[in-house]
Amino acid sequence: MDRNSNAYTFLFAIALVAVVASALAFAATSLQPAQAKNVKEEKMQNILGTVGIETSRDSAQVLFNKYIVDQVALSSDGTPKADVNAFEVDLKKELKKPVEEQAFPLYVADVEGSKYYVVPLRGKGLWDAIWGYIALKDDVNTIKGAVFDHKGETPGLGAEITQEWFRKRFEEEKIFDGDGNFIGVSVAKGYQGGDNKDDNAVDAISGATITGDGVTDMISERLKNYLPYFEKNTNIKVAMK
Repeated sequence: MDRNSNAYTFLFAIALVAVVASALAFAATSLQPAQAKNVKEEKMQNILGTVGIETSRDSAQVLFNKYIVDQVALSSDGTPKADVNAFEVDLKKELKKPVEEQAFPLYVADVEGSKYYVVPLRGKGLWDAIWGYIALKDDVNTIKGAVFDHKGETPGLGAEITQEWFRKRFEEEKIFDGDGNFIGVSVAKGYQGGDNKDDNAVDAISGATITGDGVTDMISERLKNYLPYFEKNTNIKVAMK
């Protein structure tokens, strides 16, 4: 075939595309196990981070097995779903279902004799999804720690929810008011509460009001689904407003 002909050029281009596509498909398939392992270990790191255990990915599995003493997927009425693996629940998919059909993962940690309940979070920020984990102390009222992440929030603004200084604002905050009403924690613009840990609010990020509102909403929406379980399995009595 004449190498200067259009037919040769087209055939060469088709062959090149086929080779490159095959190589990319092979690479993607080959990397899937490693990618899945990284996602799993990062998830473990985040869960452990809410209870004060900082770890590398290399040791995440060992420490997760050490400190996470129970995992359960709950129904909306607080009863366990025996056939559901809590760690494998995908909140992105669950949130598309009616609440009555969702599975609510819960992780129970024991760190030096202290018990914590870790709840996965997912909601919507300004541009796309936001998510994270929040750990409650044994009183099921006081926040031990929180971790947040996002898909597409604005750098320097909403994306700051991932920063340690923002996460620390939630430590020791309460999710119930003094009368036992479930409130959650509000990310409040113009917050003037200082170090008050009993007002159910933290200071917002300047210029990131919508992302902050998303954090507020996802904490409230996700945590309220665990109240039936907490009422059945702890000493709390919830007075919903």
